[in-house]
Amino acid sequence: MPFGEYPYAVDDKGRVVMPPAFREFVEDGVILTRGMEGCLYLFPLSGWKRVEEQLEGLPLTDAHSRAFVRFFYSGASKARLDAQSRLMVPQPLRSFAALESEVVVAGAPGRLELWNPQRWDAVIQAVQDNPPHPELLINFVA
Repeated sequence: MPFGEYPYAVDDKGRVVMPPAFREFVEDGVILTRGMEGCLYLFPLSGWKRVEEQLEGLPLTDAHSRAFVRFFYSGASKARLDAQSRLMVPQPLRSFAALESEVVVAGAPGRLELWNPQRWDAVIQAVQDNPPHPELLINFVA
């Protein structure tokens, strides 16, 4: 699983260098899409198949499910690292995540996240200010 956080630049063409720690995780290609809290999610192709299966299992008759599937799928884009280990982030996704000249590339279970640095700082601070309820963490620390 990918873990860690790495600050990087977004170049003038919208490319982000993939941190060395994450290159193997995404070497076969990725699906980029809108994530929660205004970030972007990057799933390796093998992981995206599992996400698709879960999304396909959502009830078509539920308006919230349909809205979430639209949110997730309509922004999705397939990409591969170029020879310099850069990933092209499409303009609509850069706009959604407010990625301009800087980005934080962060690991998460089964995916990577791309964050505007100010948003990243805010979500980390929010967890520090309001930690998860103890019952959510009961099995976290053995």
